[in-house]
Amino acid sequence: MPTAIDSAAISRARALRRDMTDGERKLWAELKEFRRWYGIHVRRQAPIGAYVADFVIHAHRLVIEVDGQHHFEPERLLRDRKRDGWLAEQGYRVLRFNTGELSDSFEGCIEEILRELGVVAVKHGTPTSNPTQQGSA
Repeated sequence: MPTAIDSAAISRARALRRDMTDGERKLWAELKEFRRWYGIHVRRQAPIGAYVADFVIHAHRLVIEVDGQHHFEPERLLRDRKRDGWLAEQGYRVLRFNTGELSDSFEGCIEEILRELGVVAVKHGTPTSNPTQQGSA
């Protein structure tokens, strides 16, 4: 059953799309190609209920979050835990990357997302779906 989207979340999502962080922009540049490479549609700054996910792949029930330094403050950690719990109740898995991880190991972050999706890349950089995972979405 689809989750109702809060109208305030729609407004926040629109604003966040205009004001993406550098890390979000870099990740989006890669994720938006997933449709062409793998047939996987990724949405950016997408409302889910009262929340806005940095990136979401609805078909795989996967949310990808980019956390800046403020996400390590105690009250923010608590809010993120509550949000992640709510998303889990809706059937979503949440992958979190901090901005340092994206800067220091961008390719590793992409590989982790692909593993979570059941996608592998073959020799010479040609991306393909993992045949053992096809049809499980």
